[in-house]
Amino acid sequence: MAQSLNPPKTLNSKQFPLPNSPSSSPLLLKSFPKLVKKKKFPSIMISASSKMSSQHQTPLSLSLQALTDGDRKSEVMNAIKNSVSNCLSETHLDLTVPGLKSKTRGKVRDIYDGGDYLVLVTTDRQSAFDRILASIPFKGQVLNETSLWWFSKTQHITPNAVVSSPDKNVTIAKKCSVFPVEFVVRGYVTGSTDTSLWTVYKNGVRNYCGNALPDGLVKNQKLPENILTPTTKAADHDVPVTPQEIVQRGLMTQDDYDEASRKAISLFQYGQQVAQEHGLILVDTKYEFGKGSDGTVLLIDEVHTPDSSRYWIADSYEGRFENGLEPENIDKEFLRLWFKDHCNPYEDEVLPDAPEELVSELAWRYIFLYETITQSKFEMPMTKEHIHDRISRNVSQALSSM
Repeated sequence: MAQSLNPPKTLNSKQFPLPNSPSSSPLLLKSFPKLVKKKKFPSIMISASSKMSSQHQTPLSLSLQALTDGDRKSEVMNAIKNSVSNCLSETHLDLTVPGLKSKTRGKVRDIYDGGDYLVLVTTDRQSAFDRILASIPFKGQVLNETSLWWFSKTQHITPNAVVSSPDKNVTIAKKCSVFPVEFVVRGYVTGSTDTSLWTVYKNGVRNYCGNALPDGLVKNQKLPENILTPTTKAADHDVPVTPQEIVQRGLMTQDDYDEASRKAISLFQYGQQVAQEHGLILVDTKYEFGKGSDGTVLLIDEVHTPDSSRYWIADSYEGRFENGLEPENIDKEFLRLWFKDHCNPYEDEVLPDAPEELVSELAWRYIFLYETITQSKFEMPMTKEHIHDRISRNVSQALSSM
């Protein structure tokens, strides 16, 4: 591959400024118990000086607070609690929509073959530890609409597979051959999973996916430049891989890898810029690409969502980093920790139900992040119609007119 794309990089630890699937497969072939112990976790709120109004005013600053003040949060929380029993946990559009041939069930998305197109339904399922932990009200809508917003905003960087969105939870996409490589882009040394940069670095790895790293790095430190750490799918987990191995194994051609790499880095730089303008830090993310019938490399799956990306609060990052504290974040880690505290999520056959207060808090975080990034008010469904019935109707109408 061209050495300018992803050569082994030597990163100078003294110059770290602090910030103010098979390639032929179709697209993405990807009641509450009492609390045992009440756990404290940070709540997200918009301060009084920066509440988002119906006129979509721009928030002036973001912060993580301990309690639940704020008119917008109260409004959203009421809607969330009223929707806990109307989550979209499973879909069966192959039984309700004429013309849909088959279903592929991913962790979050259900994908249906619609002949010339794929129908991607983003559900409310919440996954971690390679399992489904809960259903989160409005999560599917948030993820779908967040991705659509970013797909629209990044067309100057890369074309994508989106055709239309006939429903709040649905995207109709072009069929394409998916590259079996996830393009993980990182701007910080952080993370806790087996493949995270901090974990492998802490364990002594100094050359990771073609990136040479120096000694002396500290957790949550900003890298002097963004790096690409691709992974490929194994049976049930991601495996880090170098650019050379991707080409040698025939997972992608050199030209396709070079193009996708350039696009991934550009997408991340743009995402960082937008996030920073809205008081956030885009820490890391992953992208997926496929090739259309005309040979065009297309961006697919999801873009800069809270499922695929890590976000921190920008204003507090520097002070917390200098004091050895974890950054204030907007993610699902508190739900993961609750399950680790109350069961063995990797081995227990049956998992406990997630407490309603944690489910509601996570739903609020997803909506908060959507509103912060897009600078628009999240629109709750106005009717009590079951989500599956609504989706079936909207998809049927859309396909009949295509």
